Amino acid sequence: QVQVVESGGGLAQAGGSLRLSCAVSGSIASINTMGWYRQAPGKQRELVAAISSDGRTNTADSVQGRFTISSDNAKNTVYLQMNSLKPEDTAVYYCKVSLGLVLRLHYWGQGTQVTVSS
Repeated sequence: QVQVVESGGGLAQAGGSLRLSCAVSGSIASINTMGWYRQAPGKQRELVAAISSDGRTNTADSVQGRFTISSDNAKNTVYLQMNSLKPEDTAVYYCKVSLGLVLRLHYWGQGTQVTVSS
């Protein structure tokens, strides 16, 4: 009964920006972390950025300085501000939510396509 819904993906030109949103609703106990992952064709899914409930963030080297993750805990929403986009950023971006304290449950959104043209 937990829903994870991403939005904000689309087409952008190199050097452009996009802002992704991920809203979580349903049977939520407590959110430990929320993160963004991406998967390009033929490649494994990789972590882009994550944020914990206390505001700590972790960002992949490949997007450091370009992408910023943030959250609104009151809205159970996480954002990914993507600036200076590169064609290499083209991928399906997934939101992952980890719930619980001792018992940890993970939920994934359906993904949102980000395409960056040269």
